[in-house]
Amino acid sequence: MPIDDLARPDTPDTPDTPDAPDTPETPDAPEAPDTPEAPDTPVAPETPDTRPVDSPARPRGWAALRPLVLRLHFYAGVLVAPFLLVAAVSGLLYALSVPAEKLVYAHELEVPVPADATALPLSRQVELARAANPDGTVTAVWPGAEPGATTRVLMADPEAPEGTSMGVFVDPYTGDIRGQLPSYGSSGALPLRTWISGLHVDLHLGELGRNYSELAASWLWVVALGGLLLWIGRRRRNRRALFLPERGPKSRRRTLSWHGTVGLWTVAGLVALSATGLTWSRYAGENIGSVQDRLGGATPALSADITAGGPAGAGAGEHAGHGAGHQPAPAAPKGADIGLDRAVDAARSAGIDSPSIAVVLPAEGAGYVVKETDKQFPVELDSVAVNPADGTVLDELRFADYPLLAQLTRIGIDAHMGVFLGLFNQLALAALGLALVLLVLWGYRMWWLRRPGRPVARGAWRKVPPTLLLPLLAGTALVAWFVPLLGLSLLLFVAVDVTTGVVARVRAGRGGPDPAGTA
Repeated sequence: MPIDDLARPDTPDTPDTPDAPDTPETPDAPEAPDTPEAPDTPVAPETPDTRPVDSPARPRGWAALRPLVLRLHFYAGVLVAPFLLVAAVSGLLYALSVPAEKLVYAHELEVPVPADATALPLSRQVELARAANPDGTVTAVWPGAEPGATTRVLMADPEAPEGTSMGVFVDPYTGDIRGQLPSYGSSGALPLRTWISGLHVDLHLGELGRNYSELAASWLWVVALGGLLLWIGRRRRNRRALFLPERGPKSRRRTLSWHGTVGLWTVAGLVALSATGLTWSRYAGENIGSVQDRLGGATPALSADITAGGPAGAGAGEHAGHGAGHQPAPAAPKGADIGLDRAVDAARSAGIDSPSIAVVLPAEGAGYVVKETDKQFPVELDSVAVNPADGTVLDELRFADYPLLAQLTRIGIDAHMGVFLGLFNQLALAALGLALVLLVLWGYRMWWLRRPGRPVARGAWRKVPPTLLLPLLAGTALVAWFVPLLGLSLLLFVAVDVTTGVVARVRAGRGGPDPAGTA
């Protein structure tokens, strides 16, 4: 998708015929003047005269838009494809890191299940974790979600990398400490996945590096949909060539066939990745959040405040998995405390029945927060706040009560991270990442094989009827404002295009060659 056919305006006819590769025979055209009939060949211009209404100087519909889409697809492919390639490779690695994490850290995550399979009380497991890391302050506890899974006790620790908590892994049956590892975000990513996630998000360059991923996400949907229009709009003899790649010897035509068909089958997934990826971006993400709030789709917050009932910040927002670490340790609460085990029992009585839960310990003025963390379909993400003094439920928040936009946002982000549908989700993300890598490489291959091909003539926008051009310009301006890096890079493309045209005209005026063929 990143680079399409840099063809002359009549290129759509090329794929129709199997003899497209025979185009090199065009040099035989100079023989025409040798024949007496050559001057009579202008009969072709008479055919438009027979249909004066259907052959205006300005083309209509797709014929008018195609050169513009093709030129945009070309520039986006050449200039943005490197960012897409990095995002695709790192995204592919991230999708595979989710199952790989279970293998790499199997000692910390899994334990043998004894015959009696009796787990120690959570409070006892926390005591053992504190003894193993006396410098840490416990902030949350993640009991094992299934038999053989360790309990993860999260601590604010000065030795932990910035933005992470130190996870102490406890054997729930014996109380043995299986190890300590930094844990990142609400997904609990361990060092391997955390490093790959940082590579995917910002190339480990901090806020400056996030511009790369936002630029890639901003253009991915444009390139994907533009490529889809160009591929569907091509003329072909049979529909099979639309959905299945052509066979035969290696050639530019076969590369284009693979480029187009793979892009067709993956376009929906690529657009979904672009949309969900933008929710993490710095600039477009703020606009998306603002629109979501105005439409009443903000993610509701659970109130764990013991006195005023205000939000205690217990819930991790929907962006916490890919980019937010745990907060510093809260101040310890004062007064009576029923304890961790009774707080969990109270939450179970209130309907928190998922085996996958996280317990946030109370801060000063706030209660326990017990929340479900099973993001696989069907999701279980309910949460309750429990008063540490007497075990009463302070507040409840059910995922079913989320606004529809908040539910879709949550599911979309989890699918982007590969946790919504488990292993199937991760394999699908890996397949999309691999497909995007191939699409970029095929695009560059077509560009290389085409050289020194003549790109679509400059000024294609002048041929677009005003009834199409004005709405197109208005829509482009709106999208460019909403997705700022898309708008800024589009202006850069225009500047490059204009500069190239000026240079070509100057060279042509001096009698030099015009390699771009755009003067």
